[in-house]
Amino acid sequence: MSDETVHRVTLRHVRDFEFSATFEGVSPERQVLLDERPPLGEGRGPNPSSLLAAAVGNCLAASLLFCLKKSRADITGVDASAEVHISKNEAGRLRISHIDVDVTPEFDHVVSADEASRLARCGTLFEEFCTVTQSIRQGIVVNVRVGVPEGATL
Repeated sequence: MSDETVHRVTLRHVRDFEFSATFEGVSPERQVLLDERPPLGEGRGPNPSSLLAAAVGNCLAASLLFCLKKSRADITGVDASAEVHISKNEAGRLRISHIDVDVTPEFDHVVSADEASRLARCGTLFEEFCTVTQSIRQGIVVNVRVGVPEGATL
């Protein structure tokens, strides 16, 4: 028995550089419109780099929230912001150089000493349990297959 889980996303070309992303197990009306920023696209939705930053930020925030809830901290929520930095590599190609994430737990009261120690403990643990962040840090194998129309070659 395998411990592997698969999440499928289907992307459909809409127009120009817009694509709609539909996520398996999520109702179709919750699809996400993706678009490149001008001048390439019209910026009608997040671009892939922004989605990656959102995935990292969300994963880290959820991981911290899970740890704090499990440690019984009286937390009301977690906010996160993520910035993806893009620069040219040695070959002059645009690449993501790094992602900066700020994660802020929210409490509706003054944090007690006990909660502060729980927060400190979670602060040292939560990143290790963020699937997306740790996978990116290790480098993810990406296998690409291109469908070739009959009679065409690549």
